[in-house]
Amino acid sequence: MGILEKIKDIEAEMARTQKNKATEHHLGLLKAKLARLRQQLLDPPKSSGKGGDGFEVLKSGDARVALIGFPSVGKSTILTKLTETKSLAAAYEFTTLTCIPGVIQHKGARIQLLDTPGIIEGASQGRGRGRQVIAVARTADLILMMLDANKGEIQKRLLQEELESIGIRLNAQPPNIYFKLKSAGGVNLTATQTLTKITEKLAKSILHEYKIFNCDLVIRCDPTVDELIDAIEGRRSYIRCLYVYNKMDHMSMEDVDRLSRQPNSVVISCNMNLNLDFLLDKIWDYLNLVRVYTKLRGASPDFNDAIILRDGATMEDICRFLHKELVSQFKYGIVWGVSAKHCPQRVGISHVLEDEDVIQIVKK
Repeated sequence: MGILEKIKDIEAEMARTQKNKATEHHLGLLKAKLARLRQQLLDPPKSSGKGGDGFEVLKSGDARVALIGFPSVGKSTILTKLTETKSLAAAYEFTTLTCIPGVIQHKGARIQLLDTPGIIEGASQGRGRGRQVIAVARTADLILMMLDANKGEIQKRLLQEELESIGIRLNAQPPNIYFKLKSAGGVNLTATQTLTKITEKLAKSILHEYKIFNCDLVIRCDPTVDELIDAIEGRRSYIRCLYVYNKMDHMSMEDVDRLSRQPNSVVISCNMNLNLDFLLDKIWDYLNLVRVYTKLRGASPDFNDAIILRDGATMEDICRFLHKELVSQFKYGIVWGVSAKHCPQRVGISHVLEDEDVIQIVKK
């Protein structure tokens, strides 16, 4: 029996099993078996050759955003609208067959936007070019899930299921679980709080399903079975996602208002250029980028050339960005901006910077 057949059998068994206290242990083991088989399905043999023309796009710019969606929802159109790249858009499905990169210039940052082929239901099991598309999504800092506003909820649910099954967790944080393999000593499980969703017996059974008999497992939260499996596999990608409902010009104002109030959602119209500026601002917010300007002693700062870093960046990160030897030569920094308690403020190398700070570095 092949992997796909085994997956279908387990899914069928889970569907017909009633969910109650008596079946929690059995369902937990089935989930572990399913996750392990799906991981085997996604890991192609090393001798399988190249992953596919047009998908190995070199990462460039200050951040990467991937467009994911079903065919003919406006991915190519929005790439053309937001970047200078021309991606073929037509009324028929699967117009885009490769991964096409473009660059968004916004607030001084260069954001790489990837237009991927439309994926279909069953993409995580290899249908269409789903595996390559989802592999691109894993490398992104943000996923733009393009949805047809008139079919948005159905498309959203199907795409979420495809991404979840391949190990991408949208708008979620990794569980606070420490896991480390050992060569001997058995399973050492420690829980710092009461476990209400799993039991110690179930946790050890899941470990045994993965052929793990010696490890340290420290649980600092109250995880579900899925979260425990994620921590054990350790190959999950936690990526922010923005749900973009296109074709708002075909909807009533009531439906537009309802969709726009949903979490992590933006309603736009590519054809009529409606709400695209707001979408750009939301992309910026979700990427958590920070602009930092530098100045020389006695000179004015150059506000036309920002250094783009991630939220939480420190003076040390700036030094490493400018020159690898600048960290060892750093004496102190002078900061003007939101992160300074008073302007200017003399700071050390661990000082955390905020958006639009101006800095001056003094060397030893």
